[in-house]
Amino acid sequence: MVKAHELRNLNKDELLKTLTDLRKELSELHVAKVTDGAASKVAKIKGVRKSIARVLTVHNQQQKEGLRKAAAGAKYKSKDLRVKTTRAKRRALSKSELKQ
Repeated sequence: MVKAHELRNLNKDELLKTLTDLRKELSELHVAKVTDGAASKVAKIKGVRKSIARVLTVHNQQQKEGLRKAAAGAKYKSKDLRVKTTRAKRRALSKSELKQ
């Protein structure tokens, strides 16, 4: 099982290599399941799927962090980097506007 804090220390290439290894392992486990493999291999499928999800999550977080750094001084932010609150809160008056 892969830990997220260990994955955060890896660079992009190492993450993608880990991802391909885990996907290959998952396909082998699916083949073992169909060919009446051991119960331990069938039980391992869930853990490998979770590990794949962890790797993808860390990869996506790193990509988004890079985008945030690139768009730090820009006039406009892309929609996926904007603040995620409710529509009403985004349209409400700011504190300085309320004081006027």
